[in-house]
Amino acid sequence: MTHALLARVVRSGFVEGEHQGTAVALDADGSVAAAVGDVDAPIFPRSANKPLQAVAMLRAGLDLDGHLLALAASSHSGERFHLDGVSRILAAAGLTVDALRNTVSLPLDDDERLAWLRAGRSPSSHAQNCSGKHAAMLVTCVENGWPLDSYLSPGHPLQVLVAQTVADLAGEPVAAAGVDGCGAPVLAISTVGLARAFARIARAAGRTPEGRVAEAVRRHPEWLGGTGRDVTTLLRAVPGLVAKEGAEAVYAAALPDGRAAAVKVADGGDRARVPVLVALLRRLGVDVPGSDVPGVDPDALDALADVPVLGHGERVGSVEVVAL
Repeated sequence: MTHALLARVVRSGFVEGEHQGTAVALDADGSVAAAVGDVDAPIFPRSANKPLQAVAMLRAGLDLDGHLLALAASSHSGERFHLDGVSRILAAAGLTVDALRNTVSLPLDDDERLAWLRAGRSPSSHAQNCSGKHAAMLVTCVENGWPLDSYLSPGHPLQVLVAQTVADLAGEPVAAAGVDGCGAPVLAISTVGLARAFARIARAAGRTPEGRVAEAVRRHPEWLGGTGRDVTTLLRAVPGLVAKEGAEAVYAAALPDGRAAAVKVADGGDRARVPVLVALLRRLGVDVPGSDVPGVDPDALDALADVPVLGHGERVGSVEVVAL
Protein backbone atom coordinates (compact mmCIF):
# COMPACT_ATOMS: atom_id res chain seq x y z
CA MET A 1 0.00 0.00 0.00
CA THR A 2 1.23 3.47 -0.89
CA HIS A 3 0.35 6.06 1.71
CA ALA A 4 0.41 9.82 1.34
CA LEU A 5 0.61 12.67 3.79
CA LEU A 6 -2.83 13.50 5.20
CA ALA A 7 -2.13 15.78 8.17
CA ARG A 8 0.65 17.42 10.13
CA VAL A 9 0.89 17.94 13.87
CA VAL A 10 2.17 21.46 14.43
CA ARG A 11 3.45 22.54 17.85
CA SER A 12 4.55 26.13 18.39
CA GLY A 13 5.05 26.56 14.64
CA PHE A 14 7.18 23.40 14.41
CA VAL A 15 6.04 20.28 12.54
CA GLU A 16 6.23 17.67 15.30
CA GLY A 17 4.60 14.75 13.55
CA GLU A 18 2.84 13.55 10.43
CA HIS A 19 -0.09 11.23 9.70
CA GLN A 20 -0.07 9.38 6.40
CA GLY A 21 -2.80 7.24 4.89
CA THR A 22 -5.40 7.08 2.15
CA ALA A 23 -8.42 9.28 1.56
CA VAL A 24 -10.98 9.59 -1.21
CA ALA A 25 -13.99 11.72 -2.10
CA LEU A 26 -16.54 10.58 -4.69
CA ASP A 27 -18.91 12.77 -6.69
CA ALA A 28 -22.57 11.81 -6.96
CA ASP A 29 -21.90 9.90 -10.19
CA GLY A 30 -19.26 7.76 -8.47
CA SER A 31 -16.29 9.46 -10.09
CA VAL A 32 -13.29 10.35 -7.95
CA ALA A 33 -13.35 14.01 -6.92
CA ALA A 34 -10.19 13.77 -4.82
CA ALA A 35 -7.82 10.97 -3.83
CA VAL A 36 -4.73 10.80 -1.65
CA GLY A 37 -2.61 7.66 -1.45
CA ASP A 38 -3.43 4.28 -2.97
CA VAL A 39 -7.18 4.29 -2.48
CA ASP A 40 -7.54 1.03 -4.43
CA ALA A 41 -5.42 -0.93 -1.93
CA PRO A 42 -7.34 -3.04 0.61
CA ILE A 43 -7.82 -1.95 4.21
CA PHE A 44 -9.72 -3.38 7.16
CA PRO A 45 -12.57 -0.87 7.67
CA ARG A 46 -13.17 -2.40 11.11
CA SER A 47 -16.39 -1.03 12.60
CA ALA A 48 -17.00 1.20 9.58
CA ASN A 49 -18.26 -2.06 8.03
CA LYS A 50 -21.13 -2.27 10.53
CA PRO A 51 -23.76 -0.51 8.39
CA LEU A 52 -22.86 -2.95 5.61
CA GLN A 53 -23.24 -5.88 8.01
CA ALA A 54 -26.62 -4.50 9.07
CA VAL A 55 -27.73 -4.46 5.42
CA ALA A 56 -26.73 -8.14 5.16
CA MET A 57 -28.79 -9.03 8.22
CA LEU A 58 -31.85 -7.23 6.87
CA ARG A 59 -31.44 -9.07 3.59
CA ALA A 60 -31.57 -12.27 5.65
CA GLY A 61 -34.87 -11.25 7.21
CA LEU A 62 -33.86 -9.43 10.41
CA ASP A 63 -36.89 -7.49 11.63
CA LEU A 64 -35.39 -4.35 13.14
CA ASP A 65 -35.96 -0.68 12.42
CA GLY A 66 -35.45 2.69 14.05
CA HIS A 67 -33.19 3.07 17.04
CA LEU A 68 -32.65 -0.66 17.49
CA LEU A 69 -31.45 -0.98 13.89
CA ALA A 70 -29.07 1.93 14.48
CA LEU A 71 -27.85 0.04 17.56
CA ALA A 72 -27.26 -3.04 15.40
CA ALA A 73 -24.92 -0.90 13.25
CA SER A 74 -23.28 0.81 16.21
CA SER A 75 -20.10 1.00 18.19
CA HIS A 76 -22.08 2.20 21.16
CA SER A 77 -20.74 3.93 24.25
CA GLY A 78 -22.26 1.50 26.73
CA GLU A 79 -24.74 3.98 28.12
CA ARG A 80 -27.77 2.59 29.90
CA PHE A 81 -30.11 3.07 26.95
CA HIS A 82 -27.65 1.20 24.71
CA LEU A 83 -27.46 -1.79 27.04
CA ASP A 84 -31.22 -1.83 27.51
CA GLY A 85 -31.60 -1.82 23.74
CA VAL A 86 -29.26 -4.78 23.33
CA SER A 87 -31.34 -6.72 25.84
CA ARG A 88 -34.52 -5.83 23.95
CA ILE A 89 -33.09 -7.04 20.62
CA LEU A 90 -32.18 -10.37 22.19
CA ALA A 91 -35.45 -10.74 24.10
CA ALA A 92 -37.43 -10.49 20.85
CA ALA A 93 -35.89 -13.85 19.88
CA GLY A 94 -36.15 -15.38 23.36
CA LEU A 95 -32.45 -14.83 24.08
CA THR A 96 -30.51 -13.19 26.91
CA VAL A 97 -27.13 -11.49 27.05
CA ASP A 98 -25.61 -14.87 27.94
CA ALA A 99 -25.90 -15.78 24.25
CA LEU A 100 -23.47 -13.02 23.21
CA ARG A 101 -20.05 -14.22 22.04
CA ASN A 102 -18.34 -10.89 21.46
CA THR A 103 -15.23 -9.98 23.44
CA VAL A 104 -15.75 -8.88 27.04
CA SER A 105 -14.99 -5.23 27.79
CA LEU A 106 -15.99 -2.21 29.83
CA PRO A 107 -18.24 0.53 28.42
CA LEU A 108 -16.55 3.02 26.08
CA ASP A 109 -18.08 6.04 27.78
CA ASP A 110 -15.80 7.37 30.52
CA ASP A 111 -18.57 8.03 33.04
CA GLU A 112 -20.27 4.72 32.38
CA ARG A 113 -16.98 2.85 32.69
CA LEU A 114 -16.18 4.54 36.00
CA ALA A 115 -19.67 3.77 37.35
CA TRP A 116 -19.28 0.17 36.18
CA LEU A 117 -16.00 -0.20 38.06
CA ARG A 118 -17.30 1.55 41.19
CA ALA A 119 -20.15 -0.94 41.26
CA GLY A 120 -17.60 -3.76 41.21
CA ARG A 121 -18.77 -5.08 37.86
CA SER A 122 -16.47 -7.08 35.62
CA PRO A 123 -16.00 -6.55 31.87
CA SER A 124 -18.78 -8.20 29.89
CA SER A 125 -19.87 -8.88 26.32
CA HIS A 126 -23.02 -6.86 27.05
CA ALA A 127 -21.02 -3.72 27.84
CA GLN A 128 -18.65 -4.08 24.88
CA ASN A 129 -19.32 -1.59 22.07
CA CYS A 130 -20.19 -4.25 19.47
CA SER A 131 -22.92 -5.96 21.48
CA GLY A 132 -25.70 -4.38 19.40
CA LYS A 133 -24.29 -5.93 16.24
CA HIS A 134 -23.81 -9.29 17.90
CA ALA A 135 -27.33 -9.27 19.33
CA ALA A 136 -28.69 -8.60 15.83
CA MET A 137 -26.51 -11.38 14.41
CA LEU A 138 -27.94 -13.83 16.92
CA VAL A 139 -31.51 -12.80 16.17
CA THR A 140 -30.83 -13.17 12.44
CA CYS A 141 -29.63 -16.71 13.11
CA VAL A 142 -32.76 -17.54 15.12
CA GLU A 143 -35.02 -16.24 12.36
CA ASN A 144 -33.22 -18.40 9.77
CA GLY A 145 -32.74 -21.51 11.88
CA TRP A 146 -28.97 -21.12 11.72
CA PRO A 147 -26.65 -22.36 14.52
CA LEU A 148 -26.02 -19.90 17.34
CA ASP A 149 -22.83 -21.24 18.88
CA SER A 150 -20.84 -20.89 15.64
CA TYR A 151 -22.22 -17.57 14.39
CA LEU A 152 -18.73 -15.99 14.44
CA SER A 153 -17.21 -18.62 12.16
CA PRO A 154 -16.32 -17.33 8.65
CA GLY A 155 -18.07 -20.36 7.16
CA HIS A 156 -21.35 -19.78 9.03
CA PRO A 157 -24.27 -18.95 6.67
CA LEU A 158 -24.61 -15.51 8.27
CA GLN A 159 -20.96 -14.60 7.75
CA VAL A 160 -21.01 -15.94 4.19
CA LEU A 161 -23.95 -13.64 3.47
CA VAL A 162 -22.17 -10.71 5.15
CA ALA A 163 -19.12 -11.24 2.91
CA GLN A 164 -21.32 -11.38 -0.19
CA THR A 165 -23.13 -8.20 0.86
CA VAL A 166 -19.93 -6.28 1.60
CA ALA A 167 -18.57 -7.22 -1.84
CA ASP A 168 -21.85 -6.21 -3.49
CA LEU A 169 -22.05 -2.82 -1.79
CA ALA A 170 -18.36 -2.04 -2.31
CA GLY A 171 -18.44 -3.10 -5.96
CA GLU A 172 -15.35 -5.25 -5.56
CA PRO A 173 -14.32 -8.63 -4.12
CA VAL A 174 -13.38 -8.94 -0.48
CA ALA A 175 -9.58 -8.88 -0.52
CA ALA A 176 -8.86 -10.50 2.84
CA ALA A 177 -10.54 -11.64 6.04
CA GLY A 178 -9.41 -11.53 9.64
CA VAL A 179 -10.73 -11.52 13.19
CA ASP A 180 -12.08 -8.19 14.40
CA GLY A 181 -11.63 -6.93 17.94
CA CYS A 182 -15.08 -8.20 18.89
CA GLY A 183 -14.44 -11.69 17.48
CA ALA A 184 -16.54 -11.38 14.32
CA PRO A 185 -14.90 -11.65 10.88
CA VAL A 186 -13.49 -8.39 9.53
CA LEU A 187 -13.42 -8.05 5.76
CA ALA A 188 -10.94 -6.02 3.73
CA ILE A 189 -12.03 -3.74 0.91
CA SER A 190 -10.38 -0.67 -0.56
CA THR A 191 -10.81 2.87 0.71
CA VAL A 192 -12.68 3.76 -2.48
CA GLY A 193 -14.77 0.59 -2.13
CA LEU A 194 -15.77 1.67 1.36
CA ALA A 195 -16.85 5.06 0.01
CA ARG A 196 -18.86 3.33 -2.74
CA ALA A 197 -20.59 1.14 -0.17
CA PHE A 198 -21.64 4.14 1.90
CA ALA A 199 -22.88 5.87 -1.24
CA ARG A 200 -25.06 2.83 -2.00
CA ILE A 201 -26.58 2.99 1.47
CA ALA A 202 -27.02 6.78 1.57
CA ARG A 203 -28.69 6.91 -1.89
CA ALA A 204 -31.20 4.20 -1.03
CA ALA A 205 -34.76 5.03 -0.14
CA GLY A 206 -37.89 3.31 1.10
CA ARG A 207 -38.03 -0.11 2.67
CA THR A 208 -34.98 -1.62 1.01
CA PRO A 209 -32.38 -2.93 3.47
CA GLU A 210 -30.03 -0.12 2.48
CA GLY A 211 -32.76 2.49 2.87
CA ARG A 212 -33.76 1.18 6.28
CA VAL A 213 -30.18 1.36 7.55
CA ALA A 214 -29.76 4.89 6.18
CA GLU A 215 -32.97 6.07 7.84
CA ALA A 216 -32.04 4.48 11.19
CA VAL A 217 -28.60 6.08 11.24
CA ARG A 218 -29.92 9.51 10.29
CA ARG A 219 -32.80 9.52 12.75
CA HIS A 220 -31.01 7.98 15.74
CA PRO A 221 -27.34 9.09 15.76
CA GLU A 222 -27.04 8.74 19.54
CA TRP A 223 -27.82 5.03 19.16
CA LEU A 224 -25.07 4.64 16.53
CA GLY A 225 -22.48 6.30 18.76
CA GLY A 226 -23.40 7.90 22.05
CA THR A 227 -23.45 11.08 24.08
CA GLY A 228 -20.51 13.28 23.13
CA ARG A 229 -19.24 10.97 20.35
CA ASP A 230 -17.90 12.63 17.21
CA VAL A 231 -19.98 10.43 14.90
CA THR A 232 -23.13 11.52 16.74
CA THR A 233 -22.16 15.18 16.39
CA LEU A 234 -21.29 14.73 12.71
CA LEU A 235 -24.62 13.11 11.85
CA ARG A 236 -26.51 15.89 13.61
CA ALA A 237 -24.40 18.58 11.93
CA VAL A 238 -24.98 17.42 8.34
CA PRO A 239 -28.63 16.59 7.55
CA GLY A 240 -29.02 13.43 5.47
CA LEU A 241 -25.51 12.16 6.15
CA VAL A 242 -24.77 8.50 6.78
CA ALA A 243 -21.46 8.00 8.60
CA LYS A 244 -19.57 5.48 10.69
CA GLU A 245 -16.12 5.36 12.22
CA GLY A 246 -13.89 2.33 12.72
CA ALA A 247 -10.92 1.35 14.85
CA GLU A 248 -7.41 2.07 13.57
CA ALA A 249 -8.53 5.47 12.31
CA VAL A 250 -11.11 4.67 9.64
CA TYR A 251 -14.07 6.91 8.79
CA ALA A 252 -16.64 6.87 6.00
CA ALA A 253 -19.61 9.08 5.18
CA ALA A 254 -22.05 9.70 2.34
CA LEU A 255 -24.82 12.09 1.34
CA PRO A 256 -28.25 11.20 -0.08
CA ASP A 257 -27.18 12.08 -3.64
CA GLY A 258 -24.29 9.60 -3.49
CA ARG A 259 -21.41 11.93 -2.74
CA ALA A 260 -19.17 9.99 -0.39
CA ALA A 261 -15.85 10.05 1.43
CA ALA A 262 -13.62 7.59 3.25
CA VAL A 263 -10.32 7.86 5.09
CA LYS A 264 -7.82 5.44 6.62
CA VAL A 265 -4.95 6.87 8.67
CA ALA A 266 -2.07 4.44 8.31
CA ASP A 267 -0.72 4.67 11.85
CA GLY A 268 -4.14 4.15 13.42
CA GLY A 269 -4.03 7.52 15.18
CA ASP A 270 -7.56 8.78 15.70
CA ARG A 271 -6.68 12.46 16.09
CA ALA A 272 -6.31 12.96 12.32
CA ARG A 273 -9.30 11.00 11.05
CA VAL A 274 -12.06 13.52 11.85
CA PRO A 275 -10.26 16.60 10.47
CA VAL A 276 -9.47 14.69 7.27
CA LEU A 277 -13.06 13.48 6.88
CA VAL A 278 -14.42 16.99 7.41
CA ALA A 279 -11.96 18.28 4.78
CA LEU A 280 -13.22 15.63 2.36
CA LEU A 281 -16.85 16.61 2.98
CA ARG A 282 -15.99 20.24 2.37
CA ARG A 283 -14.21 19.21 -0.82
CA LEU A 284 -17.55 17.71 -1.84
CA GLY A 285 -19.30 21.03 -1.19
CA VAL A 286 -20.63 20.55 2.33
CA ASP A 287 -20.52 23.78 4.37
CA VAL A 288 -19.05 25.95 1.61
CA PRO A 289 -20.61 29.04 -0.02
CA GLY A 290 -23.46 27.91 -2.24
CA SER A 291 -23.66 24.47 -0.64
CA ASP A 292 -26.64 22.42 -1.75
CA VAL A 293 -26.86 20.65 1.63
CA PRO A 294 -29.27 22.81 3.66
CA GLY A 295 -29.18 23.03 7.42
CA VAL A 296 -25.50 22.21 7.94
CA ASP A 297 -24.13 23.34 11.30
CA PRO A 298 -20.77 24.92 10.36
CA ASP A 299 -19.84 25.58 13.97
CA ALA A 300 -20.15 21.87 14.77
CA LEU A 301 -18.03 20.95 11.76
CA ASP A 302 -15.42 23.54 12.71
CA ALA A 303 -15.29 22.15 16.24
CA LEU A 304 -14.91 18.57 14.98
CA ALA A 305 -12.13 19.54 12.58
CA ASP A 306 -10.24 21.56 15.18
CA VAL A 307 -7.91 19.20 17.06
CA PRO A 308 -5.68 21.33 19.31
CA VAL A 309 -2.12 20.59 20.36
CA LEU A 310 -1.59 21.55 24.01
CA GLY A 311 1.45 22.77 25.87
CA HIS A 312 1.26 23.30 29.63
CA GLY A 313 -2.52 23.15 29.31
CA GLU A 314 -2.67 25.86 26.69
CA ARG A 315 -3.23 25.64 22.96
CA VAL A 316 0.10 25.87 21.13
CA GLY A 317 -0.77 24.26 17.80
CA SER A 318 -3.13 21.99 15.93
CA VAL A 319 -3.54 19.02 13.60
CA GLU A 320 -3.49 20.52 10.11
CA VAL A 321 -4.91 18.69 7.10
CA VAL A 322 -2.80 18.84 3.93
CA ALA A 323 -3.25 17.72 0.30
CA LEU A 324 -7.07 17.99 0.23
